[in-house]
Amino acid sequence: MTGTEPEEVTPRGVTVTRTVVVTIAVLAVLLLGAAVGLLIKLPGSDTSSTPASDSVDVGFSQDMAAHHLQGVQMANIARDKSTDPAIRQLAFDIESTQLEQVGRMKGWLFLWGYPEQSVDGKHMWWMTSATHGHSDSGSGSGTSDDTGRMPGMATAQEIARLRSLSGTEFDVYFLQLMLRHHQGGAPMAEYAATRAGQSVVRTLADNMLKSQTSESVYMTKLIADRGAAPLPS
Repeated sequence: MTGTEPEEVTPRGVTVTRTVVVTIAVLAVLLLGAAVGLLIKLPGSDTSSTPASDSVDVGFSQDMAAHHLQGVQMANIARDKSTDPAIRQLAFDIESTQLEQVGRMKGWLFLWGYPEQSVDGKHMWWMTSATHGHSDSGSGSGTSDDTGRMPGMATAQEIARLRSLSGTEFDVYFLQLMLRHHQGGAPMAEYAATRAGQSVVRTLADNMLKSQTSESVYMTKLIADRGAAPLPS
């Protein structure tokens, strides 16, 4: 040993470095999305008045941001564990798109002066309030279940199982969870696309609905190609 030989890089060191890079990338995307969200008050942009605390705009932004973040979490797991190029590309697309959208919604909430999450922990009240002329109930209408979990959200046990799998079994379970996740969030996007007061919120919700519908069709095909079926709704 001369003392000038390059230091060996351990697998742990590689993992730590990669985690730092991913964290920086996530923060950069969130900041970019937040900046885009703030543009709604610049000259020439949407200058509508600040929405009320019980508005569709606020409720949708709070709930869909939380819903999206779990989708980002699952996509990040898939990028780490899957060896299938199609799955990895899909996971990358979902992660990057939803992170940018989360940034927009959090940016709006900050600008409007509201918290990033509902203060009482309740979800989707903005879809059931009589104020908005919508009083449906039950999972079919897109309301949260008895546990307060929004439709399509995976449980902690399901996330733990996803992390434990590998190979084709992992790919199939990821697709099943993500497909159910997309389908569960669709009623929120559809509702906001037609009832939100801010045009930028309606546009974002409509874009979400279109892109996730397309991804859902693609994931359904990928699941069938692997000899499996979607999870029950």
